[in-house]
Amino acid sequence: MKNILVLFRLSDSQKAFLQQSIPGAAFTYATRSTVTDAQLKEADVIFGNPKPEKLFGLTRLRLLQLSTAGSDFYDGENVLPPNCTVRSASGAYGVAVSEHMLALTLAFCKKLHLYRDNQRQSLWKDEGEVLSLASMKVLVIGAGDIGRHYARLCRALGSYTIGVRRTAGSPTQEFDELHTPEELDQLLPQADAVAMALPYTPETRNFMNEQRLGLMKSSALLINGGRGRTVDQQAVLAALQGGRLGGFVTDVCNPEPLPKGDPLWQEKNVILTPHIAGLFHLPQTLEFVLELGIRNITRFLKENP
Repeated sequence: MKNILVLFRLSDSQKAFLQQSIPGAAFTYATRSTVTDAQLKEADVIFGNPKPEKLFGLTRLRLLQLSTAGSDFYDGENVLPPNCTVRSASGAYGVAVSEHMLALTLAFCKKLHLYRDNQRQSLWKDEGEVLSLASMKVLVIGAGDIGRHYARLCRALGSYTIGVRRTAGSPTQEFDELHTPEELDQLLPQADAVAMALPYTPETRNFMNEQRLGLMKSSALLINGGRGRTVDQQAVLAALQGGRLGGFVTDVCNPEPLPKGDPLWQEKNVILTPHIAGLFHLPQTLEFVLELGIRNITRFLKENP
């Protein structure tokens, strides 16, 4: 019998669903902060996100099924034990994160952040012209689950959408065009908005850098719903302060939490949220993670009895 350790909170009905879906396994429930070393050592499968430093000595562990889309904290040497496979929950967060990215985009386009600031000062003031997604060309860097969902939402509002992914392709229901990263320098000057939906890898670190920011329109909006480390924040700040970038909206920063004294907090044309687009703030996301995890764990156990 395989021992499956679950490290996030589930209702009784969700626990029952999980156990019925993977019969013949023994389940233990804890959280990242309450799990004991003994529970970790007994696990054949961990479903959730344990502290990375706790993993390397777990010789029994064969599958780490994360509850997050990103797996970068578990990359590198001496993190996972030998013979352990890691699977992310990529595919479960498209709805939640893309809707949050769209909300940030629309808030900036309609200057809602300025009106919120004015409201706090009891200030009745017209902030002038606004933007419409219906007339915008939106470039999405990272055409995976989140990027596709975001592009679909923008396209539904009338945007012309361009996707960048590893392989080019024909137009889809989400994208009017699909290109490879090698074509990015030619695409950036065309975009009214550039949305980042990249995972973090050594190759994507500071992917949006000073050189690429310099290719964008000075009026363009930069959106980041992927990982904070994929954007050079100092270069973004310099571009904003120099009038070379129209705005920056993001759910992710580098570092996190963003220090209180960071000048990004005070920039007029910045909207930021504290990496809350994903997680389980949208209840349906937990259902998506459960279903995806069940599929991956079931497949793994069949292949590794």
